[in-house]
Amino acid sequence: MLRKAVPFSLLLILLTTACSAAVASASVVSPEAGAQAPEFSLETLPGGSLAISELRGQVVLVNFWATWCGPCRLEMPAIQARFENTDLAVLAVNFDESPDQVQAFVDELGLTFPTLLDPGGDTQLLYQVRGYPTSYLVDEEGTIQIVHIGFMNEDQLDGYLTELGLLN
Repeated sequence: MLRKAVPFSLLLILLTTACSAAVASASVVSPEAGAQAPEFSLETLPGGSLAISELRGQVVLVNFWATWCGPCRLEMPAIQARFENTDLAVLAVNFDESPDQVQAFVDELGLTFPTLLDPGGDTQLLYQVRGYPTSYLVDEEGTIQIVHIGFMNEDQLDGYLTELGLLN
């Protein structure tokens, strides 16, 4: 069986294209500390919509979570308490679950901060969420100051809020 040799110029073009694509995808800014928080607007649990930019001027905790996530359930009471007792704004972004599932969870835990629905998980992709829970603390100018992946205990949350000037 005879094989045709691939011309060197064709091989060079293919490699150049592949490398360019890899560089282009690597140059996408990931939402990390020091970066501007990516803009999003999502439907709220009771209806309507809310955009992160509407909270400019406040420290915002953007928390990505799911009802089936045990650590998410464990950290919610501390987030709720800080929401009630400080000037912390909270956006709890649920991953692609039905409004009924989310409402049952919110009711069970007595959560009063804004709960947002992310059908299809597009906002989670925008923020490159790799696990639950994942939290971003965003300052008054819209800059991400802290990224916390995984369960956030009360001491960690209080430390972050102290760092951002919401607790003494």
